[in-house]
Amino acid sequence: MKQIGIWMDKQEAKGVVFENGKESSFHIPSEMDFFNPKGGARSKTKWGPQDVVQDSKYLETEKHQFRRYFQKIVEAIQDADQLALYGPAEASEKFEKELEENHRQLADKVKIREKADSMTDNQFKAMVKRFFKIDDQPQ
Repeated sequence: MKQIGIWMDKQEAKGVVFENGKESSFHIPSEMDFFNPKGGARSKTKWGPQDVVQDSKYLETEKHQFRRYFQKIVEAIQDADQLALYGPAEASEKFEKELEENHRQLADKVKIREKADSMTDNQFKAMVKRFFKIDDQPQ
């Protein structure tokens, strides 16, 4: 049985894979651009025209970048039997929604989605082992 735990945010996804007593891990950078749209610029004349910030342009770009990021993750977890999703913000929620809409077979394998702040790799592995009840003792 292949059990995969994924911790993700907008910057990266870290995964730990447990299969037949063996442990491996993977790392997928998001390659997302982080936009900080500035407010509209004022004209030099009093009550003059203002430049309008197009939030929709930034949001549309972010949506496409999320879709590419999520596709890389899906390719890495295609053959999973069970999934556990963790993350500090909305990235794990958006990923689960993407799975439900476009990858139903993987969405059915999600056993937990939980908010989790940033942690070390060892803390993350321990959390996934606890959830899947994986014993550290060799068999």
